[in-house]
Amino acid sequence: MNDFWSYWYFHIPNFILAAVMYTLIGRLVLGLFVPESWDNYIWRFFKSVTDPFLRAVRSITPSILTQPVVIVFSVLWLMALRVFYLVFLINFGIAPMASQGG
Repeated sequence: MNDFWSYWYFHIPNFILAAVMYTLIGRLVLGLFVPESWDNYIWRFFKSVTDPFLRAVRSITPSILTQPVVIVFSVLWLMALRVFYLVFLINFGIAPMASQGG
């Protein structure tokens, strides 16, 4: 039996959260070298994927903080969300188990 499809309810949300988290990191690093108004297609992609999440985090973050700091907080929130989701699944006994070896 394929473990991915057996635990799709763990893998798919975890993958989406990880993809957004790493896209935020990419935006942060690329943002060190390019202006916010840059019109490159990669930059537009990073912004389109991460802007909705940044708006949500910005609404609970003090307005004095700069955009790069909000991006760092967003990455931390996503890391925490991934851990909390795993703990949630473990508490209900439906989390994927580590294999016992090969």
